[in-house]
Amino acid sequence: MTHPRPPARALAVAALAIGCQAALAAAPTAATAPPPEYDVVIRGGSVYDGTGDAPFVGDVALRADRIVYVGRHAPGRAAEEFSARGKAVAPGFVNMLAHPEESLLIDGRALSDLRQGVTLEVLGEDSMGPLSPEMKRLGAQRQGDIKYPIDWTTLGEYLARLEKRGIAPNIASYVGAGTVRTYVLGERDVQPTAAQLGQMRALVHQAMEEGALGVTTALIYSPNDYAKTPELSALAGESARCGGLYSAHMRSEGDRLLEAVQETVEIARSSGGPAEIYHLKQAGKGNWGKLDALVQAVDAARAEGVRITADMYVYTAGATGLDAAMPPWVQDGGLEAWIARLKDPESRKRVLADMRDPKPAWENLMGAAGAQGTLLLGFKNPALKPLTGKTLAAVAKARGVSAQDAAIDLVIEDGSRVEVAYFLMSEDNIRREVALPWVSFDSDADAPAPEGVFLKSSRHPRTYGNFARVLAHFVRDEHVLSLQQAVHKLAGLPAATLSLSDRGLLKTGYFADVVVFDPAKAQDHSTYERPQQLATGVEDVWINGIRALRHEIATGAASGRAVRGRAWTGGGGGGCRAKASDWSWSP
Repeated sequence: MTHPRPPARALAVAALAIGCQAALAAAPTAATAPPPEYDVVIRGGSVYDGTGDAPFVGDVALRADRIVYVGRHAPGRAAEEFSARGKAVAPGFVNMLAHPEESLLIDGRALSDLRQGVTLEVLGEDSMGPLSPEMKRLGAQRQGDIKYPIDWTTLGEYLARLEKRGIAPNIASYVGAGTVRTYVLGERDVQPTAAQLGQMRALVHQAMEEGALGVTTALIYSPNDYAKTPELSALAGESARCGGLYSAHMRSEGDRLLEAVQETVEIARSSGGPAEIYHLKQAGKGNWGKLDALVQAVDAARAEGVRITADMYVYTAGATGLDAAMPPWVQDGGLEAWIARLKDPESRKRVLADMRDPKPAWENLMGAAGAQGTLLLGFKNPALKPLTGKTLAAVAKARGVSAQDAAIDLVIEDGSRVEVAYFLMSEDNIRREVALPWVSFDSDADAPAPEGVFLKSSRHPRTYGNFARVLAHFVRDEHVLSLQQAVHKLAGLPAATLSLSDRGLLKTGYFADVVVFDPAKAQDHSTYERPQQLATGVEDVWINGIRALRHEIATGAASGRAVRGRAWTGGGGGGCRAKASDWSWSP
């Protein structure tokens, strides 16, 4: 049986249908479409890349934890397209001297700094490791409003503890010279034997291979101030051969400021590594005129090849404790021994005489600031908390005693050093220091939020406003810096100082720490009277490619990591070298 042949038109329609089906089968479906090239593209912002070069309008693309494109227009598409039109796009800011060691243990957001664009907190003026059993015992005993278990021993374990907890910012740490001194010698005013100094060097070496960036000290505080220059040079030398730097709150920022700068230069020269001067200042009106000589000394050392830089906060008051108002001898042996001596009538008389000496051989910040210039910020004792925000002069007058007696009584009653601010610096000098090419910025503070346990004590306004104040006051209002210069000093310069090869710039292959802010709206709001006020103007922040701040609201993401130094062996690094010159250094 034969079948009739289909008409030609029917054959044509059938062929067309078959062809369309084949074409559809060959075409990619939504399920098989190629994935986006990027996770995020930040488009159309003014890109400040951190080098100090002029900005350009363009795009920054992120994939996973890295920057994969910086230029005029990122080709392709992203899972998230973010418009930064009219805003500045910059690398994350580096806080060169931070103290969130405790605050991060209970609040990982670091909100006061995150709202200012800080993506890396550099810790360690007194490091959280290594800790002996006695250091752990005293550390738990001396805790204030913030309570936490000390469930680590080494610096490396502390860094891992923060990573495991989950934190928004990146964190890095030095190992404290005072910490290793206390580990070996306790808090006594003694000098190490050769064997003890060898043990201290070994502890620095261990911490460097656990990721420390260098070694640091704070030489107006006990027991740090008991260390002589050769001890510091030995520890700085160990740090340098492990690729690290020496950072110091110098032995004096006041009457012996220039001598302290020379000591820092000599330690850098003898160690072979770089040195960083913490919170550059001239404390006390009688020392304001020393800025020219200080700059000349640093510039001369740099011209000779000594790598020395500095950081600063941009306020006329510092913040520390009443320990900086009393002589080192009374603090020999630690807090408990100090308080016991203050309770002894004969020792108290001697302390009072030393505190009233117009030219003491130690750094008396209350003497430089005066009682009216000493502002009470924080107490442990609930009965004393109503005094927060008052001057020492006002408290002394209310109690009918001298300012020196009031200071001694407050330390005894509180069982702590008592947190205070001292008004010491010149606004004109701050303006000049901000413009120095080798100066970056720090808060010298923790990273709290204006809520919960953090409201139990006050803060210096630098805690909530230092980086925003650079952008608002010294860039926009005073024109001390251009915006590209400020971004360099907030990001590129400190990252280079710390020898971080893949942070601090908006550059392909670098970690995706990115800040979007409005230069016209960046503003600090924190004041001495009302310090716990968040800055505004920084709107969006990515840390390691993860959104940590969205439209000025913290996401709560655990975006931060430990940023470890060059000798870290946990990342496949080679550990410490034979000598400091085996490393390359910048800037």
